[in-house]
Amino acid sequence: MILSVIIVNYNVKKLLKECLQSVMIASEDIETEVWVVDNNSSDGSVNMLQKNFPQVKLIANSNNPGFSVANNQAIKRSIGENILLLNPDTIVQKDTFKKCLKFINKAKNCGALGVYMHDNFGNFLQESKRGLPTPWVSFCKLSGLSKLFRNSSFFNRYNLGFLNSDENHNVDILSGAFMWIRKSVVEKVGLLDETFFMYGEDIDLSYRIQKAGFENWYLGTVKILHYKGESTNKHSYAHIKCFYGAMRIFAKKHFSKSYPFYAIIIQLLIILNYVKLLIVLSLLGKK
Repeated sequence: MILSVIIVNYNVKKLLKECLQSVMIASEDIETEVWVVDNNSSDGSVNMLQKNFPQVKLIANSNNPGFSVANNQAIKRSIGENILLLNPDTIVQKDTFKKCLKFINKAKNCGALGVYMHDNFGNFLQESKRGLPTPWVSFCKLSGLSKLFRNSSFFNRYNLGFLNSDENHNVDILSGAFMWIRKSVVEKVGLLDETFFMYGEDIDLSYRIQKAGFENWYLGTVKILHYKGESTNKHSYAHIKCFYGAMRIFAKKHFSKSYPFYAIIIQLLIILNYVKLLIVLSLLGKK
């Protein structure tokens, strides 16, 4: 088996259907298995899958164990030489898989790769390529310095604004919305860290891949559509808790000993941003 595509779904039946249709076209002529892990959706996603995509290997959870746990469930059972973690709110092109396979087969030290993602208006999504969120990089991101100096290699290493988004680059961090990984690399560095319920697990895995001596590549020449945020409610307390909580987990796991001073500053900035968003949402009457 060449490729195992793994999609974690939660209440986005329509988007999942469109995503799978694009995956089926892109996987023609490539020996592929497709896994969908449904985290207890209530919108009829499972019935839709069973009716329209009987060839898909389905894991239907009776609860929502989180993004990392769900992906790991399928990774453990996958048999492909390559694994693609793919969000259900994405649409790949007909030649997406062929281009990725061609690149990774030539780049022998490539452990994982990501692609150029754009929204439904054609806007480039900055999370397609990112730098390692060291204390300084995170400080610039959280303080707004990265937005003020978007093209600076000093202030905007988080989104790597100084790198041409249409070109291929060796980068630190890839997005879990589309993350193509060699199965042999996963076996060496380990599965997704299940401490991360949602968000941050892609940063952690990308970093572990680098630490193991492999390269992460961003392919600006391969483009896909990502309906950013359609599978999550960003205006909820749960989302804020997960997003900023993931940043705290990563900082504590990787930087608390090496950069104690900056780690404290980052934690304070995270808390301040968290409180600010809670106040805004409270004023808007959103819970």
